[in-house]
Amino acid sequence: VVAVFTGKANCPYYAKAELLADYLQANLPDFRVHKITQHPDKWEQWLHDICETNGWEHSQSPIIWRELLDRGGKGLLLGGINDFLEYAQHYYGITSVMLSEEMLDIAEENLQAHIEIEKEEEEIKSLIKPLQIWITSASASICYQLIPLLANGEVFGMTTEISIHLLDTDQFKDVLCGIVMEAEDMAFPLLHSISEHTEIDEAFIQADIIIVLDDVLLNHEVQSLENYIREVSEICQVYAPLIEKNAKSGVRVISSGKTFVNLKAMMIMTYGQSIKPENVIAVATSWESAAKATLARKLNMNAAGVKDVIVWGNITGCNYIDLSHVKLYGYDCAIWGPDNFPRPLLNMIYDRYKFLSAQSSLSSRVCHCVGMLPAHAVATVLRYWYHGSPPGEIISVGILTEGK
Repeated sequence: VVAVFTGKANCPYYAKAELLADYLQANLPDFRVHKITQHPDKWEQWLHDICETNGWEHSQSPIIWRELLDRGGKGLLLGGINDFLEYAQHYYGITSVMLSEEMLDIAEENLQAHIEIEKEEEEIKSLIKPLQIWITSASASICYQLIPLLANGEVFGMTTEISIHLLDTDQFKDVLCGIVMEAEDMAFPLLHSISEHTEIDEAFIQADIIIVLDDVLLNHEVQSLENYIREVSEICQVYAPLIEKNAKSGVRVISSGKTFVNLKAMMIMTYGQSIKPENVIAVATSWESAAKATLARKLNMNAAGVKDVIVWGNITGCNYIDLSHVKLYGYDCAIWGPDNFPRPLLNMIYDRYKFLSAQSSLSSRVCHCVGMLPAHAVATVLRYWYHGSPPGEIISVGILTEGK
């Protein structure tokens, strides 16, 4: 049996009951005490809620009840201070002779201790606040694939909770609500919360990370390329001031998707002068991964052994896949060596230009992917950004350059 003692932290009668309970616990082998103090400002509401939940009637501090640890269910109400004194006298022949002045002194000490504990708890909570992640154009299929990757702990670590905010226009509200419900039902242990947003004014509030997905999908039969570029610029002109206003000062912005990746990153920096340029990057990992996979297929090897593919230029436009630094690990050839022995790609292939001529095919593969590849690319870049990329390995991202 455990006796639960709850009262206002500054209540002298709670102090009297508390000390008597401590004495009983110290001297009786089967008497256990659980104490809960409430701040005076919160006491009335807390008492109302606990009584309503258990069907009790009680109006003063303290409130005391018994719980049977091995049986569950609601507790057995003992009552207030007078009821507890009678209970202790009747069952154990013990009572309290504490003076009123002592009760007041202990009540004051209880209040100060309660305030200190609350302060410490708030400080601890502030240290473990979840990362706030905002995703634009969240109705896109990329987002659907990205959420499990962010929430499973592999990107930010198994001790970092995250809150995901899905942003899109009002016409996609039902889609966003569906994504939210499904993510909640998956009960990811590190997903603190997920919410949908269609009001642009509330975008990026307290954001730690912003992932800008495809805000424009190309359809040349409807608009010209110039109109699409103008539209992207206008969207970024809306986003950038909101990022400056609402996001945290060290916010990290990732431009991803199938279209205008470099342009979106550049426009956000242009219209958001206070956003740190080094915190805005364009994701090139989709092209990097696809190029590694293509090389692995041609060389009949595992893609994990292909390292240091470099992407130059406009990531989702005119780009160049640089093979000059590519190294192969675990490639079966005439040159033998340990598992960690790298073989330069250009020494292993006869015609590097034959691969480069297939770049249009590579472009088609990347641009027609439905979501897994770009989602994996964003998750990979975030993991490297927070925890560092593999030692000695080259990773391509789009950043603003200074000078040459």
